[in-house]
Amino acid sequence: MSKAVKIISVALLSMLFSLGVAAKTLKFATLAPAGTTWMKEMKAGAERVKKRTDGRVKLKFYPGGVMGNDQTVHRKIKIGQLHGGAFTPGGMAQVNSSIQAMGLPMLFRSLEEVDYVRQRMEPILKQEMAASGFVVLAISEGGFARILSKQPMQDLEALQNSKVWVPEGDKIGLTVFKELGITPISLPISDVFTGLQTGLIETVPVNPTSAIAFQWHSSTAYMTDIPITFLIGLLALKKSEFDKLTAADQTALLEEMGAVFMRLDELNRIDNEAAKAALQQQGITFVMPDPGEAERWREIARRSVDNMVEQGVISQTIVEQVRGHLQTFRNQQ
Repeated sequence: MSKAVKIISVALLSMLFSLGVAAKTLKFATLAPAGTTWMKEMKAGAERVKKRTDGRVKLKFYPGGVMGNDQTVHRKIKIGQLHGGAFTPGGMAQVNSSIQAMGLPMLFRSLEEVDYVRQRMEPILKQEMAASGFVVLAISEGGFARILSKQPMQDLEALQNSKVWVPEGDKIGLTVFKELGITPISLPISDVFTGLQTGLIETVPVNPTSAIAFQWHSSTAYMTDIPITFLIGLLALKKSEFDKLTAADQTALLEEMGAVFMRLDELNRIDNEAAKAALQQQGITFVMPDPGEAERWREIARRSVDNMVEQGVISQTIVEQVRGHLQTFRNQQ
């Protein structure tokens, strides 16, 4: 074999080997049911990633909670069975509690406030998560959670006499409810529907879209029409897996998933408004606490966050940054 042929052969083998190593299927778990708008948008984004990377990066989603609850998903990520997932902040709190900052209780009163603070805080929260071993590919809003219940919840006493659900792993929610004099029942999201049917729980914080998507409204009768907390969802990938991709493929993944989540933001706002109307049409009665009662809840929520900072549940720096941006926005108004 001539020297030239040897060189060409080695080059071809090296190129083929490199392509094989670079090809990667990233596996994500999600609670979103198959066939939902969320899943359709994610799959469309995955196709764009695949095309843009010439098939080197493929995304595979396991919908409907088939991979288990957050604890199980994290365990599977640790052993390499999964590479990431779509999480709520509570689901990622064990990795870094700072991600819960946008969902501090009774913090925001309008979407305009949310947009202002989110624009300034998301880069910081992503840096926090990266330092803890996860790359946040994108963040999407879920809208405001409200209180969905079997009985009207117009004051604190009604809440205290109800069986209130808190998401599994949500330390902030757990702490706030205890500050309100409530001993909540912690369950994974997958168990809420059965819990409402059996009476194990009677009251859940949820946005209108999810109330319908998970069919929780079928076992309840009232929604308290005041923002309790702002919900976000995030698509997170183990940083060690992200680092295996080329710089160009990393950029493609971030840009395409970012575009998907921007689209989801737009759809979520439209869907939540439509879902509120649908809930009313299906017999859910919307109730409103009086202004004094709402302010009472906000004051208790502020105290509970201060206590969590003192206890180290969430970063004081992050909380101060969120509150500072919010106050700046309100002063400008």
